Amino acid sequence: MEEHLVRTPVPQDLVQVLGVKPQSSSRAAAFTEAFLESSVQHAPRHDVKDMLKHKAVILGYGRAKKDRADRNKKKAKGLNACQKRKLKIFQIKPEHQRYELFLPLHDLWRQYITDLCGGLKPSSNPQFVQQKFLKADFHGAIITVVRSRCPSYVGASGILVQEFKHVFKIITKDDKLKVIPKRNSVFSVEINGFVSHIFGSKFEQRASERSAKKFKVKGSIDL
Repeated sequence: MEEHLVRTPVPQDLVQVLGVKPQSSSRAAAFTEAFLESSVQHAPRHDVKDMLKHKAVILGYGRAKKDRADRNKKKAKGLNACQKRKLKIFQIKPEHQRYELFLPLHDLWRQYITDLCGGLKPSSNPQFVQQKFLKADFHGAIITVVRSRCPSYVGASGILVQEFKHVFKIITKDDKLKVIPKRNSVFSVEINGFVSHIFGSKFEQRASERSAKKFKVKGSIDL
């Protein structure tokens, strides 16, 4: 299809103002074509076959951009220690401080610790049992204070219902909640005829932290 250029002659009233002479249509057409040819840049044509022979073509894909709202979206954070204390989520209500309510938890713990220690047979390796006890979770165990720097704690016994970094909370048989510090206290745990003595200073960690820690057996638990 041929290209046609539209040329409009200069009006007569502008000829005298501009001081130009009107050109013939043929000369005007030649000038216009020459001007366009020199002014317009034509995109170079590439031979596709030649490109494939001499250049590497990388086929890739762009990752979808995330919405700004998703990028700025903050991760949900849990409650801090101060907020937990205000909400009293760690406090056991007086009506729930009953020994018999936690007996099912004790039964579950007995099964858990038996499986963890491979049955707790008389032939069990004491060092193996020691390592298992150091990393075990004691929620539900019946513990008894056998030695303490504070004499009033000695003899206290009950089901462990809460363990914190520095204290044990137990429910006694007379339905009382007692808080026993771990430091400077020695506890005994009886399970299937085995009596283990636990040094509280070795347990001054949260149960989740203790399970991942490597301990060196130095007589901290006596069987």
